[in-house]
Amino acid sequence: MQDAPDIEPELSSGAMKLRRKKLDNLPWDHTGRHPGNPYFWKIILILMGVGLRYIFRRSHYEKIPDFEGGRVISSMHINGLVDPATLVHSQDRRIISMGRHDLMTMPLIGWFSRRMGSQPVIRKSEIENGVSDEEYARKINDRTLLTMTNCIASGYNAMVMPEGKSHQDPHLHRFKTGPMRFALNAASIAKHRGLPNPALQPVGLHFRCYHWFRTDVFVEFQEPIPVLAPEVSGAPERLSSGKWEEPPSDQVHYLRDTLFSSLSEVTPDAPDWGTYRAWHLIGHIKANTSNSQLKSFRDEVLAAREVRAALSEGQTKEDLMAPAIEAAKILNDDQLDGRALTGIKLDSRIAWTKSAIGIFLMILMSPVTIPSTGIQAFFAWYLGDRTDEGIDARTTYHFLAAMFSPILFWLPLSIFTAFLVHPPSLLSIAIAMSIMLVIHISNLVFLFGYDCWSDFSTSRRRAKLASSDRGKRLEELILDVKTNLNLL
Repeated sequence: MQDAPDIEPELSSGAMKLRRKKLDNLPWDHTGRHPGNPYFWKIILILMGVGLRYIFRRSHYEKIPDFEGGRVISSMHINGLVDPATLVHSQDRRIISMGRHDLMTMPLIGWFSRRMGSQPVIRKSEIENGVSDEEYARKINDRTLLTMTNCIASGYNAMVMPEGKSHQDPHLHRFKTGPMRFALNAASIAKHRGLPNPALQPVGLHFRCYHWFRTDVFVEFQEPIPVLAPEVSGAPERLSSGKWEEPPSDQVHYLRDTLFSSLSEVTPDAPDWGTYRAWHLIGHIKANTSNSQLKSFRDEVLAAREVRAALSEGQTKEDLMAPAIEAAKILNDDQLDGRALTGIKLDSRIAWTKSAIGIFLMILMSPVTIPSTGIQAFFAWYLGDRTDEGIDARTTYHFLAAMFSPILFWLPLSIFTAFLVHPPSLLSIAIAMSIMLVIHISNLVFLFGYDCWSDFSTSRRRAKLASSDRGKRLEELILDVKTNLNLL
């Protein structure tokens, strides 16, 4: 834990804007009731489902473990707003969350965040850069912590990113103590009210390439870490009266280190992405050698974890890792990975059939997809490639464009079209809803065509690499890796 880097984030232009009036008026509650709108939550879940369905090609969500009390859902944070959206989509109950103050007060996103009940945080880096004074930051942060604490005690799940910011490294950064502090205080309130104890819930978020559109995602859960109430006289009463109280620091640090250890197991936990890609490649070669090809992204993640575990025993095995890292880099430079291999050779077949299917489906659906979703898709691509938030925020723009399309674009377009066909009535409303469904289905078919075209493009890159000198070097490296698999 002490070796984890503690790197404060570079502040974006949005984070430099403090909208005090909106922060002061933001909904909060210290009685245990959720400050969000329960009906709006259902709409949010539908919109998030659309957004995630569009940006992910393949998704695998494990079932969340059974637990009666409230949970503090925690994960690694490398993918901007896509991370919390994926966590929300994986849950079995309403969530209370907290995030950057500007995300709670900016137009559109802030409007939705406030109705979800999300709570603002003013970070240390924002205080140090003069965005807020310490007194106001403490007021807002204590209010947020108390809201989160009471909701968790009442059985809601809280969602936090304990690193405190999104980053671009394949290993955890040092954890902030906030999640552990309000988890312990939630345990005190729960005990005082005769409610079940809360728990910390580590979640593994895995993306094939976190900043790519139409990537794969795998979500897994560790066992919940129960949180027991500190033995501090009068603390539950003071907390219940609306006064924030710091729990014992030794218990805070113990929980922090326990969560860090558990969460590390379900993260890449690699020194760099090159090493992590090499572990995946070794997993593929090992599976191909034993005629048990890895079938899914989940299989790849678990195979890479087995390689990581084997390599952690004893000294670094350079005879295995050096060729694997070089081979993985050659593949990655051509936007390929271990799936490009058939046995220990590159698959040189070109997917002409998928090319034809992809072009046909995209042309077929384009009269519906382009007018309804093309404009926002273009701006998502344009802004995502030019954001000052870092590459980890790239897919945030893709996700937001997909998530808000149904209400900002499809609904007005559908109503306008329906009223042209039929005067305003229940029938015209039904026509409008049907048009929205047609748009959604058309987009899914268009995306399937896009995926087929992507497979064709991948096959061409694979074949081009196979016929090049770099491809021959790659196959030599793959053979070296296979020869040294016994080192595992």
